[in-house]
Amino acid sequence: MGKTRVSYKWAFQEFIWPRKKIILLGIILIIVKSLSALVLPYASKTLIDDVIPSRDVSTLTILLVVVCVAILIQAVSSFSLTRLLSVEAQHLISVLRAKVQKKLLTLPISFFDNNKSGALVSRVMNDVEGVRNLVGTGLVQLVGGSITAVISLVILIKINALMTFFVLVPVAIFAIVALKAFGYIRPIFRDRGKINAEVTGRLTETLNGVRVIKGFNAENQENKTFEEGVERLFLNVKKSLTATALITSSSTFLLGLASAGIMGIGGYFIMNNTMTIGEFVSFTLFLGFMIAPIVQMSNIGSQLTEAMAGLDRTQELMEMTEEDNPETRTVVLKDIVGDMVFEEVSFSYEKSKEVLHHISFKAPSGSVTALVGSSGSGKTTIAGLAASFLNPTEGKVTVDGIDLSTVNLSSFRSHLGVVLQDDFLYEGTIRENILFPRPNATEAQLLAAVKGAYVNEFTDRFEEGLDTVIGERGVKLSGGQRQRITIARALLADPKIIILDEATSNLDTESESFIQKSLHILMKDRTTFVIAHRLSTIQKADQILVIENGNIVEQGGHEELIAKQGRYYDLYTYQSRI
Repeated sequence: MGKTRVSYKWAFQEFIWPRKKIILLGIILIIVKSLSALVLPYASKTLIDDVIPSRDVSTLTILLVVVCVAILIQAVSSFSLTRLLSVEAQHLISVLRAKVQKKLLTLPISFFDNNKSGALVSRVMNDVEGVRNLVGTGLVQLVGGSITAVISLVILIKINALMTFFVLVPVAIFAIVALKAFGYIRPIFRDRGKINAEVTGRLTETLNGVRVIKGFNAENQENKTFEEGVERLFLNVKKSLTATALITSSSTFLLGLASAGIMGIGGYFIMNNTMTIGEFVSFTLFLGFMIAPIVQMSNIGSQLTEAMAGLDRTQELMEMTEEDNPETRTVVLKDIVGDMVFEEVSFSYEKSKEVLHHISFKAPSGSVTALVGSSGSGKTTIAGLAASFLNPTEGKVTVDGIDLSTVNLSSFRSHLGVVLQDDFLYEGTIRENILFPRPNATEAQLLAAVKGAYVNEFTDRFEEGLDTVIGERGVKLSGGQRQRITIARALLADPKIIILDEATSNLDTESESFIQKSLHILMKDRTTFVIAHRLSTIQKADQILVIENGNIVEQGGHEELIAKQGRYYDLYTYQSRI
């Protein structure tokens, strides 16, 4: 229950209160619309009881003019209401999507490691949709409908208190049923958001990995997994439809009973001349104005319940601690030298499962530190700590003597460049992908990066040159060409510290030759961390750290480590034989 109260309070403070003027105007419009609609029941009584018996044509004319004006006011206020609030609601959805996406990018790498990209897309695009029912016509109709129902109730009591009381009993029973149903539906809607995100996430993965799926003839397996996901989604929807159907059918039954009772009581009063036909018709019409908002409220209530379920998940995301926490990361770096030191650094992805154990080493400015070792030894974790993607569990990483955990990440990463083994390229042109870190770079700076990474070696052969479109994730290029683009991107960024997941192991000899040349240019005068896959490429590194089971087991230059004939010697001679 506590979570629900917090969510309603958060929704009110975040969405409703800042738009109080627009919502108040909406409520005024809906009251005007409702009051103008009440003219017709009054006119009906006057028409039946006074105008028709007296055959008064002039009063009939006035009555028709009043009714037509009321209908016009009703139409104009209805249009204004929809135009005002629906547009504002859609604007809010777009603002909130941008806000959620902005928040997502402030979260640590570990969050993305634990969540599917498709699921996160669903949270940005779908979970916020329900906000339109808070700021749009839904909430205002709920308020306006309540006011209309109260006004109608007062008039009904004035016409005939006994008949009104008879109606209120089934209405009260319906209200209790509806409230119970909404309490049951909200967790279902919340689960639906999760299931929908999971299914979307799996579908995104399937489409991204279509080559692997087809290569292993695994289409049937993927189809089955997706079918299971949509079946779970269907069963969830079925539950909510059952609850919604219960509300609708109970309203039809209970209010139908009330209508039948009114026919009987009204007929009895008319036969005994204690009620006029005009009063009976007027009562019936006013009853419609009282009951219609109540029935409408069940539909709006369902929408608001779904909206709150989505906003629960949005609130959960918005309240997560940001990676660049301004309370703890107070040091802003301007220019840096690039001296990095690991001091007794330990790290765990999970409690009691330490992957690095008291690692200590220095990486002076402009030096090249190579990280070698078997798969899973901790090389990538050390690189992640150097890049500030991860924070040490114990010990500290310093840059120019400053503890990296106290440094504003944006100021540090403006001096950082990364070239990963499976680097990311946007669908677009080669030019756009290289300009990614510095969109405002000059043409001269761009061309210098292109030449430094030997990108021009292949773009000169393309008809469109740097404006060649490379397809999603660069699928139209070879592995070596993609890698050179990512190196050009890093060169253009002109960082002081480079994290390099050396990616020459799967390339042909010619591509490797070009990449080795471009890497040499990239690493010049920069503090570089290389995760080495081919040991033949790191012989000139200033220091080589041999990592095994989260420990530095050997440290030194290539010749020094070969002479020791230890773990590095074993790895090097094994690769040489291959």
